[in-house]
Amino acid sequence: MNNSKIAFLGLGVMGYPMAGHLAKHGHEVRVYNRTTAKAGKWVEEHGGQSAATPAEAAEGADFVFACVGNDDDLRSVTIANHGAFQNMKKGSVFIDHTTASANVARELYHVAQDSGFDFLDAPVSGGQAGAENGILTVMIGGDQPVFERAKPYIDCFSQAAKLMGESGAGQLTKMVNQICIAGLVQGLSEGVAFAANAGLDANLVFDVISKGAAQSWQMVNRSETMVANQFEFGFAVDWMRKDLGLCFDEAKSNGSELPVAKIVDSFYGDVQAAGGNRYDTSSLVTRLPRKDLS
Repeated sequence: MNNSKIAFLGLGVMGYPMAGHLAKHGHEVRVYNRTTAKAGKWVEEHGGQSAATPAEAAEGADFVFACVGNDDDLRSVTIANHGAFQNMKKGSVFIDHTTASANVARELYHVAQDSGFDFLDAPVSGGQAGAENGILTVMIGGDQPVFERAKPYIDCFSQAAKLMGESGAGQLTKMVNQICIAGLVQGLSEGVAFAANAGLDANLVFDVISKGAAQSWQMVNRSETMVANQFEFGFAVDWMRKDLGLCFDEAKSNGSELPVAKIVDSFYGDVQAAGGNRYDTSSLVTRLPRKDLS
């Protein structure tokens, strides 16, 4: 992997450390963020440069990464006025880590193709801790040769990066991920509440059963904080509901039924109504009565 000129658009809780890992691997990184102070802080910490617009950030870059909020945000940093696509050079690659719709991924893929550069949809899983520790899982849609060119750079902040199929396949895979997580977190929440109400030491319970068939990432990484009623971290309820909305839209077009995911989504609505919009998704447990928290 050669040291390359890289742009990174979006320095949220995920993008900030992801861009940092690219800089630590010796790449020349230029960053853009809507809040310019955040970009300035990143440059102070990691070096490189900041840019006033996505187009300025992308100028001359070999690879342009993005990690923003939703479809509209993604269009804003790509095809809107002063978007990165205005200055992408021929043969470069745009790698989008936003969790967005498969439709916008396909749309931008075709715009890129018509403009002489390439596009990969590459949503991630692993949360803020995974981004900070450089161990994200990346599910990618696009063309095989482009994936092979981009993978060494994606590996700077991931432990697994896999091409799932043609454009849009990365986003569809992320939807499967979120559908599975929704049911897992609700089941874990019910288990935490049941253990407390039964008079068990909940931490001891999950230490034991996490060694068996009930084990999951959520159990290993969230059961202890759920028992302690701690939710000021991780993947926000607002973002989970956004992601589940993408799943429901896609399900309408492909004929899928998502009864459990819809129920859990309504439960997340209860958490939002109680003021937990920015709580971690494990806050589902707050809906359930518990005798104690230990």
